[in-house]
Amino acid sequence: MKEVRYFYVPDAAHVNELPADEASHAVRVLRLTAGDEMMLMDGQGCFYRAVVSMASNHHCMYDIKEILPQQRPWEGHIHLAIAPTKLMDRMEWMVEKAVEIGVDEISFLDCKFSERDVIKTARLDKIVVSAMKQSRKAWKTELHDMVSFKDFITANHEGARYVAHCYEEVERSSLFEELSHLPANESVTVMIGPEGDFSIDEVHAAVAEGFRSVHLGNSRLRTETAGLSAIMMAQLSK
Repeated sequence: MKEVRYFYVPDAAHVNELPADEASHAVRVLRLTAGDEMMLMDGQGCFYRAVVSMASNHHCMYDIKEILPQQRPWEGHIHLAIAPTKLMDRMEWMVEKAVEIGVDEISFLDCKFSERDVIKTARLDKIVVSAMKQSRKAWKTELHDMVSFKDFITANHEGARYVAHCYEEVERSSLFEELSHLPANESVTVMIGPEGDFSIDEVHAAVAEGFRSVHLGNSRLRTETAGLSAIMMAQLSK
């Protein structure tokens, strides 16, 4: 008996054919044929049990047999804003693991000490889809293009907002302790700086805009590790 495979089809309920890249994987790699069962995910909270109706070299059509609305595995909304590292493979790894753990949004920050001021989200989006299928997430993580630090802190973000940094001269509290006192359904936004941290002026600016000054513990963490730690803390509070 073949293992049931998952495919990402954004408009699954209104079409009857897998997107080209998913069709190629289904037919050429997994060798699915007519009659094989598969699961579709629309990234909006629904799974669909479907059966292949036709498979060719470039197309894979299906019939939906059952619609399976999913329950969100965590309450609230988790938004990670992070300055990308110079080496993109570190960000790609972080995005993959963040999706597997569970995060609603990821934004990329252009800060004073940023090592990278341009980021292409197309490849990262493919990694999101792959991780979403691997971890069976019914909701697709939303990726945002690079935004300036100033524009991010002055934008409207609902719920609790935090800026994590390593400056001992700026009063900080524990992010985990802060999150543990929030209602489970509270939206959370956490900012993580580049390898050289935010500048101290950026920290002060964020605090002035209503972000709480926090730390992630006693260890100094790499950017991608800090991002994952923040997400895990937010998940534990939900």
